[in-house]
This record gives sequence, C-alpha cells and structure tokens, in this order.
Amino acid sequence: MPESDSSLDRAAHEAPRRDATLARLFDLTGRVAIVTGGSRGLGLQVAHALGEFGASLALVARKQADLDTAVRQLEAAGCAAAGFVADLGEPAASGELAARVIGHFGRIDILVNNAGAVWGAPAEDYPLDGWRKVIDLNVTGLFLLTQAVARRAFLPQGRGAVVNVASIEGLQGHHPDRPGTIAYNTAKGAVINMTRALAAEWGPRNIRVNALAPGFFPSKMTQATLDAHGDGILRETPLGKLGGDTDLMGAALLLASDAGGHITGQVLVVDGGATII
Repeated sequence: MPESDSSLDRAAHEAPRRDATLARLFDLTGRVAIVTGGSRGLGLQVAHALGEFGASLALVARKQADLDTAVRQLEAAGCAAAGFVADLGEPAASGELAARVIGHFGRIDILVNNAGAVWGAPAEDYPLDGWRKVIDLNVTGLFLLTQAVARRAFLPQGRGAVVNVASIEGLQGHHPDRPGTIAYNTAKGAVINMTRALAAEWGPRNIRVNALAPGFFPSKMTQATLDAHGDGILRETPLGKLGGDTDLMGAALLLASDAGGHITGQVLVVDGGATII
C-alpha cells in the first residue's frame, strides 16, 4: 500500500533535522587549523577539506613562495588562509610558530602534522646525516610542535584535535625490491605509537589525537619510487589505483571535526587496500 500523506509529511519533516545534525558535526566554522607541509601535496589537500568546512587555515612550509601560491589557491576557493614560514626540523621553531599563529588568529583548535622528509639508501650504508634529517623532522619536530600547541592552546582551552600524517610504511616492512628507507619507516612507526600514547595521556583533558596512514599518492616525495615501481605498486593495490586529489579529504575531516568526537588513538589507513594483501 502507498504511504499515507501523514507518513510522507513526517519523513519530509525529519530529514532536515538529520541533515542539520550531520552538518553541525562536520562544521569547522570559527576554528583554526595548523597544517604543516601545507603548501602542496597531501597537506594542501587536507587544508582544502578543512577550509571548505569553515576552518581558518595556518599553512606552514619552509618556502615563502610556495606558501603564497597555496594561500592564493585556497582564498580563490573561498577559504581563509595565511602562510607561516618555519623549518620544523629546528627545535626552536615549534614554540615560535605556535605563538605566531595565535598572534594572527587568536586561537588554535586543530593541528595537522603533515610535514615530513624521506631519505633513501640501503640500511647497511644509511648515512647518519640522512637518519638525523628524517628523525629530526618526522618525529622530534612533530612532537615539539604538538607539545607547543597543547601548552599554548589545547590545554588552556580544554579541547583540541591532532591529526598526524603517518604512512603505511610505519605499519609494515619495506618492500625489498625498492630502495631502502629505514629512517622513514622507523619515524612513521614512531608517529603511530606517539599518536596512541598522546591520545591516552591527553584524552582525559579532551584532546583527541589520531593518525592517517596514506598509501602511495603522487607527490614530489614519491615520484622517483612511482617512476621505477609504479606498475608493481598498482598490481599490489586491490583498488588498482594511486591515491587521488580528494582521497585524503574525507578521512582528515572526520578526524579533525566533531564527527570524529569519539575517535582517539586510532590509525586510519587510506591506501586502496594495499596493506590487506
């Protein structure tokens, strides 16, 4: 039997309420998000997602020209953004950056730790300079910025969300047919367990800490590997494709927003299924 008019009226009345709830959960209006490594690649993709849903964006990178280009792109898309030059491999940079962002925007609500470096060499020949460069930025710099933002913003205001960009390289051994990246694998594994440890410690103070573990996305960092091994990587990925220009957006928005309000200490893998086989 067809539905009664009253049933249809009730359904039409209830649907907007459900939509409004979801819109509220994902809405970032009034919040400020730092995105490190935000001038290109995955960082810029995440920045677009957060900015589209209302966040004001503090993009961080080492080169002013790259930041200027990214800020213009975001502003053209209707996002509020500002660029901050910083080398997060330098220990003093983190506290200075947190202070500058608060001075500009007045607050910080979300921290996306995306800045990173990689160095390829066989483990038996791995240079100490390469090891230090990768660990200093990917682990120590990430921790010092998270600590600085927590001290200056998240703990005083009683809330905050951290999204660490790890990698599937932190979840598995490196493929033996590809150039060794022992420091990168070590660093991303450290980021994953740092995520869990901070989430456990800061959860009672209403700070959520989660991680994304992307698979292969085309980028400056992955270009050489994809040029040499791209066909094999695709064969080993159930979805049969690399990560695309929007594939990290939904996952990042979930973890940064109130839609992920009961998620902490977790690692969300975004790899087309590569780690399941």
